[in-house]
Amino acid sequence: MRAWVGYGGTFDPIHCGHIAVAGAVRDALDVTVHLLPAADPPHKDSTHADASQRLRMVELAVAGERGLRADARELSRSAPSYSIDTLAEVRAEVGPACPTAWVIGADSLAQLHRWHRWHALFELAHVIAVGRPGFGLDVDGLARVDTELADTIRRRLQPLDRLLAAPCGGLAVLPMSPPRPESSTEIRRRIAAHESWMSMVPPPVAAYIVRHRLYARPDPA
Repeated sequence: MRAWVGYGGTFDPIHCGHIAVAGAVRDALDVTVHLLPAADPPHKDSTHADASQRLRMVELAVAGERGLRADARELSRSAPSYSIDTLAEVRAEVGPACPTAWVIGADSLAQLHRWHRWHALFELAHVIAVGRPGFGLDVDGLARVDTELADTIRRRLQPLDRLLAAPCGGLAVLPMSPPRPESSTEIRRRIAAHESWMSMVPPPVAAYIVRHRLYARPDPA
């Protein structure tokens, strides 16, 4: 295995932006990218389609896409599923020498210091931060969010193409120009409001949403 690369999220629903991000990472590193839908969180209103539906939409979205794969491992846990737990499981599977990376959005990078055991992530994997509209990837901007986060990023920042030279510990950015505009929240809003939305998701996902009448109610305020 050249490397193991994971891209987690609620994928509620998965959309064309998610696929574009996963494809950009795949192409930049010549790897397979695993898309991992998160388990249902403890609070029922936090997701709108259930875990099995979100997994099925991911499977439909990646079907026929080279180097993209649905990974259901987070859905088998009864306890809250943290990225650190997923990466520990992956590391046990691939061994200590296999380069491993976790893909996040720029919005998540700005909140990384709030993640469960966030420092330990780098002991298990690299982090790849991908551009999102309205969120910068520059370290100076992140210093205004949290100085410890910015210092950690400065120490670990390296070019994307160098990540696979080590098993873990680095951080690289992938700007995406322009950043993908799709948003699961906006898609759900449009569906509930009977506005145009189908072009924002892969066609098989759109058909699944229509067939199962997902997201017909507005999100709770």
